[in-house]
Amino acid sequence: MKNISFKIDGRNCTAEQGQNLIEAAKQNGIFIPTLCHFKHLNPLGSCRVCTVKNNGRTIAGCTLNVDEGMDIEVNTPELLDARKAILEMMFVEGNHFCPSCEKSGDCQMQNLGYETGIRYTRFPHLFVDRIVDARPERIVVNQNRCIKCKRCIEEVRTTDGNRVFNFTNRGNKTLVSIDYEQEAKLSDTQAEHAMHICPTGSILVKGKSFGKPFGNREFDYSNKEKNISFNEIKKHKTTHKKKRIATTSLAGCFGCHMSMLDVDLGILDLIEVVEFNKSPITDIKNFTEHCDIGLIEGGCCNTHNIEVLREFRKNCDILVSVGECAIWGGLPAIRNTVPLEECLKEAYLNSMTSEENEIIIPNHEDIPKILNKVYSNHEVVKIDYHIPGCPPNANHIWNVVKHILFEEEYSIAYPEFKYD
Repeated sequence: MKNISFKIDGRNCTAEQGQNLIEAAKQNGIFIPTLCHFKHLNPLGSCRVCTVKNNGRTIAGCTLNVDEGMDIEVNTPELLDARKAILEMMFVEGNHFCPSCEKSGDCQMQNLGYETGIRYTRFPHLFVDRIVDARPERIVVNQNRCIKCKRCIEEVRTTDGNRVFNFTNRGNKTLVSIDYEQEAKLSDTQAEHAMHICPTGSILVKGKSFGKPFGNREFDYSNKEKNISFNEIKKHKTTHKKKRIATTSLAGCFGCHMSMLDVDLGILDLIEVVEFNKSPITDIKNFTEHCDIGLIEGGCCNTHNIEVLREFRKNCDILVSVGECAIWGGLPAIRNTVPLEECLKEAYLNSMTSEENEIIIPNHEDIPKILNKVYSNHEVVKIDYHIPGCPPNANHIWNVVKHILFEEEYSIAYPEFKYD
């Protein structure tokens, strides 16, 4: 096979003629992300995360073989944003609760979210209630997390060569279905292989835990020397001698406030240059001054949360959503997949902990009304910045605050940028 010359983003490259673009780019030191491509499989072209331009024509990179004189665009601003948008749509189309997923830290889609710097999604989460299929002998398939990449369809076969997975239905009703008879023939090793080749947490093996502690997961420290720079943060100037900060906790666990306090003795240095107003840290119940920045933990699950969030928007120049619950609802938003009435009945009427003759759904004018679903903060008011994590690292939180208020240079160390 002869070598040919082509260009990627204006850089001269060489490879064997007819070689797949993903592999050819890798040999030339250029990374093209993908969630469906395997070197030994035919091009799948299903996830579109590898979208590139070939001589001005948009195409899935994994379906392209290199040829003489090709001019490939990979990392233009337009393509980087398109790639990011595709990943965002994958996150919102499925119920990807990273803090509760066993594959968190070993999830390839999650890692690409880190690589592209996704802090929140520009699209609303669908919270569709799909099947979690536990009928197979060895595996559980969570359709909420499936991105239909076709890896399991092409890769997972029984010893005698029969497929275990296949597409059923069409359009947005397409599902990856299981042939239960063939699945029962899988060995334990083959079942584990099916789980590992899945780029999300859709396929898990029954009766075994594969969750790993922080530091032992595949993507905890990948690119650990890399810093993710955020230059688009809105900087803020004030004439106050001390900057004013307000904080609150809405529908969350208060873990992000605990993380703020994990700055430890650094908080003594912090109070030299800032003062806290309305905040659980000070126990000040009402705003006494207009504030430079407000840090919001937790999303909105009731009318009181909405009222507090709007009060913060009115009284703070810059508003920051801190943590997963504030950004997209987090674990409280798991209830979004079931009707509110059903959720309340399960909690108060059918609960095993309900006392006899005390099975009523609380309802009083002094009790905030529960919303039809848990809303992320940017669905209710304008949010200026988002800090992901469950909870975010203390250094991440305060580095953002210092960057906004004091215009300090800011980047986040790769291991500190997490969704869980």
